[in-house]
Amino acid sequence: MMMVAAFLAQTTGVAQTDEIQVYDAEIAEKGVFNLMLHTNYTPIGRKEGGFRGAIIPNNSVNGTSEWAYGVTDWFEQGLYLPVYSFYSDSRGTTINGFKIRELFVRPHAETHTLFYGVNFEFSVNANFWEPRRITSEVRPIVGVHLHPVDVIFNPIVDTDWTGGFGNLEFVPGTRIAYNLNDKWAVAAEEYDDFGTVRHFNAAHDQFHEVWAVFDHSSKIVNIEAGVGVGYTAASDRLTFKVMVSRDLNSKPKN
Repeated sequence: MMMVAAFLAQTTGVAQTDEIQVYDAEIAEKGVFNLMLHTNYTPIGRKEGGFRGAIIPNNSVNGTSEWAYGVTDWFEQGLYLPVYSFYSDSRGTTINGFKIRELFVRPHAETHTLFYGVNFEFSVNANFWEPRRITSEVRPIVGVHLHPVDVIFNPIVDTDWTGGFGNLEFVPGTRIAYNLNDKWAVAAEEYDDFGTVRHFNAAHDQFHEVWAVFDHSSKIVNIEAGVGVGYTAASDRLTFKVMVSRDLNSKPKN
């Protein structure tokens, strides 16, 4: 599995994030298990939690173990277990919950100019990680391979299952990558939180972060790492991420 770049940043009312990744519609091959370890460090971040009792982003180290299994060439089952913080100023080391996801994609997305998919995610959260125990996201995926450039957009919406459609949070992620060869790529990414679809937040209350990222693929392990800089008052000023993934078994023989 090679899922490049990152997820969703934080928003007013939400704690620190475990996964910073833009999905590219590539999945584990059928019958293959994959493990990806996400680690994010925010040395200069918001000094107050997004809600009462929340983990404080500043100086926190957060992550998750993402387990994935290729069910078919168009469906991958995923499990984030556990979601954790190695450290935060407010709570130290914590277990923050777990997530289940179902990812549906155009088969063999890496071979097509146009690729697409959709990911459904269901989270069970500690009360200091999210303000609601149960939350979910829907992540559409659309992109083009222009060789050597990739352009990918994830127009994500989050829900805490209150307030109906208008309460959906719009938190898109975007990636533009340049593939130096089949092993190395560099990319610019952006993660945003505009607020609810009913009413976007004022500009200074929105979360916006730009990232410089590199990817390296090998037969042993795949690595993605980057640095993100926030440019609004509601954003974290500086965040680092590293994602390390490896297939745990070989593709079954027919």
